Amino acid sequence: MKYLRLKKQADFQRLFQKGTRAFSSSLTMLYRPSEKMRMGISIGKKHGKSVRRNRIKRLLREAFRSTQGLMKKNYSIVLIPKVREEYAFQTFERHLKCMIEKENL
Repeated sequence: MKYLRLKKQADFQRLFQKGTRAFSSSLTMLYRPSEKMRMGISIGKKHGKSVRRNRIKRLLREAFRSTQGLMKKNYSIVLIPKVREEYAFQTFERHLKCMIEKENL
């Protein structure tokens, strides 16, 4: 299943203001029901320089792509990684699966 990317500032603001939050030790997820599956990533400069931030975004996109089939409905989602020393695909994937199951998405 393909998803669309959230790009507009208004979409991000709507999710930050009215979205439901789910937490794990490496991620915060904001979600809200939507007509299409959409995902965006919010990552600040405290995570490091652009090379490191872009790597984190690639890992999150791939983890989301592999776990989105577990969702029963369509949602708009923003993923916010927490600051860590190391980031791993397996960690993001495992935490996304746990949040999806816990929130019954």
